[in-house]
Amino acid sequence: MSEQIEPGEAAPMSAWQAAAIDLAHCVRFYSRLPVPALPWEQDAHAPPSFPRLLRMIPVAGLVVGLLPAAVLGLALTLDLGPWIAATLSVAAMVLTTGALHEDGLADTADSVGGTTREKRLEIMRDSRIGAFGASALFLSLALRIGALAALASRIEGGAVVAVILIAASLSRTAGLMPLVFLAPARLDGMSQAVGQPARKTFWRAAGIAVLLAIVLGAFGGLPAAGIVLMLVLSSLAGLALTRFAERHLGGQTGDIAGAAQQVAEIAALIGLLTVLPS
Repeated sequence: MSEQIEPGEAAPMSAWQAAAIDLAHCVRFYSRLPVPALPWEQDAHAPPSFPRLLRMIPVAGLVVGLLPAAVLGLALTLDLGPWIAATLSVAAMVLTTGALHEDGLADTADSVGGTTREKRLEIMRDSRIGAFGASALFLSLALRIGALAALASRIEGGAVVAVILIAASLSRTAGLMPLVFLAPARLDGMSQAVGQPARKTFWRAAGIAVLLAIVLGAFGGLPAAGIVLMLVLSSLAGLALTRFAERHLGGQTGDIAGAAQQVAEIAALIGLLTVLPS
């Protein structure tokens, strides 16, 4: 006998519907992409709950990377050259994410000038950018553009598109490491508000990210050693920022997560680059 649904009561969602809602929330949080409310979604504007959404973040990273990957592929098809193509692709990523992670990197870099934990946290909340933050932004953009341009000059356009998607997924997964392995540094910050994900759930998300990297890497014809290096170095970057946050702030913040994503993306791109013949 089928279960009766009372008037006004929402019908139970299937597993794929719940996963689609989680993915939509992740994409809304990580990007400026217009994601419409799903038919079975009760609150499209609810704040993200990372303990629940964690599993879909590698897939959301993939979605976020679609436009930058398409821009790069189109620019290479139009024979604009690797440097212009890489620059346009990184610009598309910045526009897609609203510079979310770049902002975290800049704030984290500026906090290096603080002499105490309290002062560092205060600096990270300041909307103004200092010399450390500006330098970190310049270096991040330069390294990402340079790495993509070098990759585009060594492998075919389809393979570079796969690289962007892999790096987007892996780096956002690595950016979760401070949130998972450290307590929030503040009691009133964004990281406290979204909740601390369980380590068990994180490892599931990491497994999804690894699977996506292997599938996309095989599709793009990337060398196995390069895929392994992307996995290892992006993970080490996330771990390094986690250790840095522990010593620097005594915990994690959303800015630290953003900085971890940026460093992990750069590490993944350079890792692949080291195994490709010039």
